[in-house]
Amino acid sequence: MGGNGGGGTNADKRPNELLGSWFVRSGWSKGELARQVNRRARQLGANHISTDTSRVRRWLDGENPREPIPRILSELFSERFGCVVSIEDLGLRAARQSPSATGVDLPWTGPQTVALLSEFSRSDLMLARRGFLGSSLALSAGPALIEPLQRWLVPAPPSPVRDAEPLPTSRARGRLSRPELELLESTTVMFRQWDAQCGGGLRRKAVVGQLHEVTDLLQEPQPETTARKLFKVAAELAELAGWMSYDVGLQPTAQKYFVLALHAAKEAGDKPLGSYILSSMSRQMIHLGRPEDALELIHLAQYGSRDCAGPRTQSMLYAMEARAYANMGQPGKCKRAVRMAEDTFADADDWDEPDPDWIRFFSEAELHGENSHSFRDLAYVAGRSPTYASLAQPLMERAVELFAQDKEHQRSYALNLIGMATVHLLQREPEQSAVYAQQAMKVAKKVRSERVNTRIRKTVDTAARDFGDLAEVVDLTDRLAVELPETAEAV
Repeated sequence: MGGNGGGGTNADKRPNELLGSWFVRSGWSKGELARQVNRRARQLGANHISTDTSRVRRWLDGENPREPIPRILSELFSERFGCVVSIEDLGLRAARQSPSATGVDLPWTGPQTVALLSEFSRSDLMLARRGFLGSSLALSAGPALIEPLQRWLVPAPPSPVRDAEPLPTSRARGRLSRPELELLESTTVMFRQWDAQCGGGLRRKAVVGQLHEVTDLLQEPQPETTARKLFKVAAELAELAGWMSYDVGLQPTAQKYFVLALHAAKEAGDKPLGSYILSSMSRQMIHLGRPEDALELIHLAQYGSRDCAGPRTQSMLYAMEARAYANMGQPGKCKRAVRMAEDTFADADDWDEPDPDWIRFFSEAELHGENSHSFRDLAYVAGRSPTYASLAQPLMERAVELFAQDKEHQRSYALNLIGMATVHLLQREPEQSAVYAQQAMKVAKKVRSERVNTRIRKTVDTAARDFGDLAEVVDLTDRLAVELPETAEAV
């Protein structure tokens, strides 16, 4: 049976509805799928595989094929649909895994985390049409998202006691040396700098490729201290891959990377990093118009890192809490969270431990930018309230002033210029709004961020709708058509 890629017998097997759904939508016949599987197997050197229509029918009826068939099917369907179709998405591996693992409810174990990270990053890299996302990957939201992630708070079972091993200074027996680990860590820092300067569109695939390499290293036997450091690197890279995917508009892909990053952070035993990953998921939920989910995620982050996160990280979490409350239309709670963010940030310089690189972005400029956006969002929720817009303005002006001097965080500069333009629109000052929008367009040309482009388009559309006869707004609309890059391509 192995020669045909078959699996064990399943006395209680049921039709594989997930695989059946993908198969029907593909438009392939059973014979065509069998031929493609055989062709791909030969390319992999698996010459023993000889699939036919009856074997495909048995897979659809619920039989679990053995490796490498599930991986081949994942690749074929991913290429067909132009999006990542994982083995779990095809309803395979059911004998070893809960069917719920097709979404965000994944097993909280090290080997499963490595396997899923490896598979998802490989499929992402292998996509035939760069950056095209079909409608097949679904976002999780509400209880389906929050409840599985609450298990991040459950203490991990103690690791088996091993003698502490010093890191070798050179590569030996397939193990990672200290210089190699340090190089991986510094590469992750470099990728993060690229993202801040250039947006998510330019380096996304490089980050995904690096992540895939790290998961290969995690599949080799490593000392426990090395494995934990590798899980930390994997968590940071997966978060960054998720963030870049979010930035270029690949929302379901982003969420999947964020979830896997959280699992890797738990394996690394790094609670502050886990809270940062949850804050990225919270930003995504605010962007997608689900502030209640965003608030739940932030509260999970705050509770999980309450006894170990530094003031800068805690301040960032309060600022994100304020954004969620603003979008829920709760001004009292929003203002309290803004104050907490400011008060906690004031302690950051006195913190006697070095901040991890991933929170270094949360500067005074970023703090003012986040808090001003909270008041700006409150203004929109409160029916374009000039009161909240006036609270946003001085904070936004200070953020723009500071970001103008910061060559590293160009995307943040663009986003705050757009924020300034929207505040002036709320205050019915379209001439000033047009000045900031034009500045934002200039910066947008330097970064590959669909998020930035979309916000500029929305702001210019609002200006045209409300003040379309004004010469400055007519000029702004004309400039938009000429200067703004087209939809960013995820690379």
